[in-house]
Parts: sequence; structure tokens; C-alpha cells
Amino acid sequence: MNDILGTALKAYYFDKNIEDKLTTSSSISEEDEMPLSYLLRSYDEMPKLEKKALELANGKILDIGCGAGSHSLYLQNRSLDVTAIDVSKGALSVAKARGVLKTENKNIYSLETHHKFDTILVLMNGTGICGKLNKLASFLKYLSSFLTPTGQILIDSSDIIYMFEDPNGDHWIDATQDYYGEVQFWMNYKDQQSETFDWLYVDYNTLQRCAMYNGMNCELITEGEHYDYLAKITKA
Repeated sequence: MNDILGTALKAYYFDKNIEDKLTTSSSISEEDEMPLSYLLRSYDEMPKLEKKALELANGKILDIGCGAGSHSLYLQNRSLDVTAIDVSKGALSVAKARGVLKTENKNIYSLETHHKFDTILVLMNGTGICGKLNKLASFLKYLSSFLTPTGQILIDSSDIIYMFEDPNGDHWIDATQDYYGEVQFWMNYKDQQSETFDWLYVDYNTLQRCAMYNGMNCELITEGEHYDYLAKITKA
């Protein structure tokens, strides 16, 4: 996949192209601009779900999809052992330049199986990584295989049912179609466009049922201001 995110972050951070913007488009929404500064935000600029996750993080930590490293940097400053991974080489180059000490350019599915972590962070709609609802169970079980016996997965998502609501408060969803939280995304930066990729938004009840059915505990930690939530998943 072409590294649109990494290209944009490097231009912003190294070349000081501070007016540049990354745009995202999806199968259910119009084009939306994302200021690149948001991907380099400080702790004080983070939403409350992320702050809560960072507060709960402990022990040896794996930061999945670390991007420019904002979460990892905060945890490092708390003297915690953090490994930050991302598929974007460009994003990782920015994370390293900002001071993230342990970075790995890899997909979660290529992580060595002997590694064990006390906390696995999967933030910024972490459920999106698995792409489809029918992959959620295997995704959660795979992540749990990297946990220590008392370890935790801190993961966030959103229930996007509100996007199918009419003025009367009714929800219009085609029951013959796939789960409403399955979305296709693509990104644009200047004249470059990424490949289209699958992304999953999952409501909490569905996440909890999936975790419990597959032998894990799932706890709702906190809810955000716009249908988003943070959950903690542990081994049963």
C-alpha cells in the first residue's frame, strides 16, 4: 500500500509544510480534512478516551498503529517500556525523530509470537484494523495471545448507527447488507491517493458479545461525546 500517511507526516514534520492537510473519504461520508497537527498532538490535546487509556496503561506496552508516536511518547515520559509499531515507514520516521525509542515497521500479524505485553493499546478506532466484523473474533484472540496472564487490551471504537438516523429518530439499515459499521476508506494528500481499505466501527454490545463468546472479558471503561467508547479486554 502506498504510504500516503507517512508522506504527509514527513512533509509536515521535516519540511515544515504546516498548511498541508490530509483528507479522508469513505463509503458512508463526504471528504473530510484532517489537520496533520492532530496526529502530533500533546497529551493535553487528546480526547478523554485516549487520556483514560494512557492513564490505565501499565507494565510492558505495545502501541499498535502508533502513527507519529504521540501515545508512545507520553508513556515513555512515565518511564514505561513501550514498543511502537506501524505499517507506515514515514510515520515511524517522524515518531523516531520525536523521540520514540522502540519502533518497528510491521503489521501486527507479523509480530513475533514470543513477545508478551501487559498492555496492548489499539486506539483511534482500534477495531478498524480488523476491517470486517467476521474477522473481529480472530483479531481479538490473536491480540490476546500476546498478553501476559493479567494483561489488558485497551481498544476504542464508535457506534455509527447515528449516521443512519432520520429526523424522526428511526434508523434505516438494509438488513440484507453487511454490518452497518463496515466501511471502506481512502486518503488523499495533494495529488496522491491511497488504496481503498476496509475499516470496522463496532458498537460496544457487539464487541462485548464477541469477546465473551471467545473466552475473554470485556469491560466498558468510558464513553466519549459522540458515540465513541473505550473498552478493556482481558483473558477470562
